[in-house]
Amino acid sequence: MEELRRRLVAWIKERVAEAGAEGTVFGLSGGIDSAVAGALCREAVGENALGLILPINSLRQDTGDARLVAKHFGIPTQIVPLEAVFGALLGSLSQDTGDEQRRNLALANLKPRLRMLALYYYANALNYLVVGTSNRSELAVGYFTKFGDGASDILPIGALVKRQVRELARYLGVPQQIVDKPPSAGLWAGQTDEGEMGITYQQLDGYLLSGDADPAAVRLIETRARLSEHKRRPAPMAPVGNPLSADRP
Repeated sequence: MEELRRRLVAWIKERVAEAGAEGTVFGLSGGIDSAVAGALCREAVGENALGLILPINSLRQDTGDARLVAKHFGIPTQIVPLEAVFGALLGSLSQDTGDEQRRNLALANLKPRLRMLALYYYANALNYLVVGTSNRSELAVGYFTKFGDGASDILPIGALVKRQVRELARYLGVPQQIVDKPPSAGLWAGQTDEGEMGITYQQLDGYLLSGDADPAAVRLIETRARLSEHKRRPAPMAPVGNPLSADRP
């Protein structure tokens, strides 16, 4: 774990330097992934590691846990309430588009997209890099919002499966209540990662690390990976050749 910590801190420093940036900014959600990413950034760039707490009708516990992480690691923090912006946007959108289940998911995905707008505002204003907090497990099955929490400049824990993030969190001294907290994107009350994915992190991590999973889990993982491939790749361009090379009169 010590070698991993050193490598990740050094990697963050290198990415910031090569971009000509002056620091990092990231969302503090109160979850384990953002706690680990925040702790690493705080060590890498010191006071130029800015954590944003971005409540949108969020659970009080999540905001409290985000504050706890910030205080524990000495992370400079700003709270940017986005409820009013979210409400105004809802008022401008049609509420009878699509079926109810799809519409509810579309509305939930507005939250991480609004948060990313705020993160990039501060990144541009301060010449910071936006640090994503997704891990390998989430990325592999597309469990993130495209152009929301899936948008970032660097992903320090993107190569670590969830169990490795949890091990690193313990080593870094992340508060135990954060380590033990059921993983959740906080999109609605009672929502959990595993409940929404339909698979446990234990199953997903086992498959990613060794291919070890029961047949039903393998089918689900591979289906989710295939259907979410568009999230992990740049938008495809139609192959029309180079029109500028055509003969002109």
